[in-house]
Amino acid sequence: MMANIRAIASNTKNSPDWYKRLFAWMMAHGNAKYEEEIADRKRALFAELHGNVLEIGPGTGPNLSYYPSDIHWIGIEPNIFMHPYLEREAEQIALDIDLRFGTAEHLEVEDNSMDAVVSTLVLCSVDNLAAALQEVIRVLKPGGRFFFLEHVAAPQGTMLRLIQHVIRPLWKTLGDGCHPDRETWLALENAGFERVNYQHFRANLPAIVSPQIIGVAVKKV
Repeated sequence: MMANIRAIASNTKNSPDWYKRLFAWMMAHGNAKYEEEIADRKRALFAELHGNVLEIGPGTGPNLSYYPSDIHWIGIEPNIFMHPYLEREAEQIALDIDLRFGTAEHLEVEDNSMDAVVSTLVLCSVDNLAAALQEVIRVLKPGGRFFFLEHVAAPQGTMLRLIQHVIRPLWKTLGDGCHPDRETWLALENAGFERVNYQHFRANLPAIVSPQIIGVAVKKV
């Protein structure tokens, strides 16, 4: 299976139930190769998670095994057909979770209440990226951190960037809103965080979604 299933499935709130159910199944069964490849990066990224942690679009729970057992975890997942897979994963690793329905642009979480927010392969598909990042900032405590791992646009002027741009309308339709050429790092830099640290890398994925970024953004104190 293509490992970008995670990104494609993250914005299914307006899709028919058969579509949501299909992608939940595909996420649960089709991402093992990508997760194995990215494991060391995730392990390093999540090493210092603590306290109240909100995950946006947790899907079927591929990140749960990286979290310490003493955190208070809240997940906002718009596809209800992901929920049983995620709950099963949490039960297997004995992690208590608070799983809720919602979207990244409207987080049902109190202001200044989260020590950390996590997003992996989600921001490519949110309807309004700027609004989603403002919600992240709103719910983070002062000094709280936003941990992200996202596929992004290829560099300007490259053939891959041109292909991403040309294929975007079809890709969005087939991928339920996924933007293959979204400059997510620029949105992060302009969102109003105190600082944003990230690196670009290429994942072993189909070329369209192989450019990725990983990093941490910190809310102003």
